[in-house]
Amino acid sequence: MAAMIPGRRLRAALVVAAVLLLAGCGGSGDDGAAKTGAGATSTAAASSAPQLGPAFGSMTALPGALASPPPWPANAGKLQLRLRAIGLEPLRAEGQVVHIHQHLDVYANGKKVTIPANIGIGPEQAFISDLHTHDAAGIMHVESPTQRSFSLGQFFAVWGVPLGASCIGSLCETGGKQLRAWVNGDPVTADPTRIVLDEHQQIVLAYGTAAQMPEPVPASFDFTKAGV
Repeated sequence: MAAMIPGRRLRAALVVAAVLLLAGCGGSGDDGAAKTGAGATSTAAASSAPQLGPAFGSMTALPGALASPPPWPANAGKLQLRLRAIGLEPLRAEGQVVHIHQHLDVYANGKKVTIPANIGIGPEQAFISDLHTHDAAGIMHVESPTQRSFSLGQFFAVWGVPLGASCIGSLCETGGKQLRAWVNGDPVTADPTRIVLDEHQQIVLAYGTAAQMPEPVPASFDFTKAGV
């Protein structure tokens, strides 16, 4: 091969440098957009696969577990026992070290299920869990006094509604009926109890036939109107 003369060598080096610079800008631009989108949007977190933790395991033996079809009440009767069983402490006040919110939609056999107020809040508001609701708008509040991650499985365990890879409450996959999950409009094929809760996620769980799945699947929620 002929030796490259200095002028050609310089031009080649400049081309390589330009390509590397453009690649670097594209990569950092994508990362920056994802971070800015997640922090700035008032509807939902940036569209990306959610972080997954370990599966929660069976919830049917938890105190006060609701092995029944919907609707499901807030289920405060044995909440304190349930919290102890899953390693959470009843709190005297909402924690502020971790303070994030998600919106949850649940559908069963084509009908929307109400997410009741006061999930995770003790009788007469004597105590509160790190994971709770205040109203029936479907907004989950994660307010913990310690820095840690929480999962969708933990929220359902606090609620006392068994959730797993193929069941919710007493509704289990059979025949043409399935349990499906989405986060920010993207399907999650893993056990939904593994979904790690993050700021401003739109989470959807739906049980039923293919024809009973929500269409379109909710992909965002206006957290600004909700004040969270």
